[in-house]
Amino acid sequence: MAWQSYNLDRVANDLVLRYRGSDALNQSYKMRMTVAYGLERFWGEQFRLQGIRGSEQKANYWRDTWQKLVEIMANAGVDLPNDNIDPNNTQQIQVMADRLWSFDQEQRKVVIAVLTQLTESMVWWTQRYK
Repeated sequence: MAWQSYNLDRVANDLVLRYRGSDALNQSYKMRMTVAYGLERFWGEQFRLQGIRGSEQKANYWRDTWQKLVEIMANAGVDLPNDNIDPNNTQQIQVMADRLWSFDQEQRKVVIAVLTQLTESMVWWTQRYK
């Protein structure tokens, strides 16, 4: 078995640099805290922020982080649900949330471990670039 790098630290660095200079970086800490509540809450946070005036970049930061997580997990052979959602379509949101709640438990543990490490790296880079 060979070691496989998924470049989590580099992905975290790229995400933080993309949002450097905006209030969105404060979300890095909130992301790390939210991991403990599960994939559904992490994924859904982007929709709460979209409804708050002046929080569009924060919502985008959450959405982009989720998208990178999906890409990382795909490289690892894990098909994490990632439906294209219209934020105003409650039925689409419900279907995606149901897909996450029924996501395989063993794969969920792996995804949460990866998300934990990714968000810890994002916090570290945020502290350096903020």
